[in-house]
Amino acid sequence: MKISELSIKRPVLATVMSLAILLFGIISFSRLPVREYPDIDPPIVSIVTFYRGASPNVIETEITDILEEQLSTLEGVKTITSSSREQGSVITIEFELSRDVDEAANDVRDRVSRIRGQLPGEADDPIVQKVDVNAQPIFWLALFSDRHSNLEVSDLADRVLKERLQRLPGVGAVFIGGERRYAMRIWLDVQRMAAFGLTTQDVESAIRRGNAEIPGGRVEGTGREFSVRTLGDLSTPEEFAAIIVKQEGDQLVRLRDVAEVTLGAEDERTTARWNGQSAVGLGVSKQTKASTVDVADNILKALPELSQLLPAGMKLEVAYNSAEFIKDSIDEVFQTLIIAICLVVLVILAFLKSFRATAIPALAIPTSIVGSFAAAYFLGFTINILTLMALVLAIGLVVDDAIVVLENVYRHMQMGKDRR
Repeated sequence: MKISELSIKRPVLATVMSLAILLFGIISFSRLPVREYPDIDPPIVSIVTFYRGASPNVIETEITDILEEQLSTLEGVKTITSSSREQGSVITIEFELSRDVDEAANDVRDRVSRIRGQLPGEADDPIVQKVDVNAQPIFWLALFSDRHSNLEVSDLADRVLKERLQRLPGVGAVFIGGERRYAMRIWLDVQRMAAFGLTTQDVESAIRRGNAEIPGGRVEGTGREFSVRTLGDLSTPEEFAAIIVKQEGDQLVRLRDVAEVTLGAEDERTTARWNGQSAVGLGVSKQTKASTVDVADNILKALPELSQLLPAGMKLEVAYNSAEFIKDSIDEVFQTLIIAICLVVLVILAFLKSFRATAIPALAIPTSIVGSFAAAYFLGFTINILTLMALVLAIGLVVDDAIVVLENVYRHMQMGKDRR
């Protein structure tokens, strides 16, 4: 028995089935994640190599060119892009979609390990990792102040805000852009170093020896036992300044004799600005299956609570929200979908000239479209621009099927009349 025949003979069953399709579709629609594009993870592998103190030209010739020559012969390579910057090289390899990303990463690691001996010995080992598209921040917050330094702003962002944001539902990771970390800045005096016969390597070695917490072992007695701890982890400029750099007999040369030690930022070569003011950015990336719109909404709801944690003078504002563009794009497609449904119904009414005949496709279109959300949910799809555009195109197919069903209904009714 055909479905159309069963629906005609059992209208109550057909109504219940339609309502069940609508119910499953509405529930699935509320649970489907919303994205701009489909959830596709292209096989991309990156190779990052650090060479401290090297110029971009040295990075290009000594690291990037050697790695590119070896990696260009890999199977399934689509594109290779590289960037040689001061103190570091970044190579990104995009493979064909048919290539498994885990196998591609293993092949890259194998090629890199073969030529590790050709790279400079002072360079760090190349870091090979898979590039996750979902790791890109979808939301940026700007934290700035007119009363506090960048070090204080960065410290609060790292200790307070980062932890609170990571607790929000759907948040995968939080990145801090333009961060300034506390560090000891040591300004060497060349003339004093020459007077004491010291080099930069001597000072560096002395700092490494003096700023190290070495296990001290245990002191055991008849009835007691103590753990010995050497306090070598220095934290103040005065403690660093007291490090012994050189000793000749009774003469001690300390760090303060050849350098000036101050507390400052670890890196002062980069900065972030928001509306012309120095700021710190907090980039939020979502979990793999989380909805971009839901994560952005959770962050916006948490902003008043986060702002209360800030001291006087600090402000937290939204710098970038990718969910706004997604919402606008989805709304545009929804409007197109509704307009298409209305136009199809009007065209059918104009040609069939019967409200009763038009009611069948008018009911079939929403039922089919809403029911498709249930199939999308169980298949692991998302609501995005492409899936909604597919629904717009599918309206024509639904109308064709509805007209065929309508034609069969009329035929069965005519056959029933003829039998009578």
